[in-house]
Amino acid sequence: QVELVESGGGLVQAGGSLRLSCVPSGSIFNFNKMGWYRQAPGKEREFVAAITGGGSRNYADSVKGRFTISRDDAKNTVYLQMNRLKPEDTAVYFCATLDSKNYPRRLGQGTQVTVSS
Repeated sequence: QVELVESGGGLVQAGGSLRLSCVPSGSIFNFNKMGWYRQAPGKEREFVAAITGGGSRNYADSVKGRFTISRDDAKNTVYLQMNRLKPEDTAVYFCATLDSKNYPRRLGQGTQVTVSS
């Protein structure tokens, strides 16, 4: 079973930045597409961003221009750089392996991101 370990969450003021990291238990090369989901209190889990092995990226409209997903194959890590954070970005963020339609195949345990106004 693949395990995905997230880190980097925390409390930040609106307008601030955070960088999330995700390390899979196996080689990152095993996964053609990885990404991030989030779930806010009382809301359904939603797609945030995805990146393929070739470096193609796509984002939810709500985070375009503010969030950047990247991967460092040498460090076996996927990142989510989050800038200009808003209170509505408050959620638990999950690293995920994704299928071709960006649906999650496997999720990590999540890391809490809280943005204060």
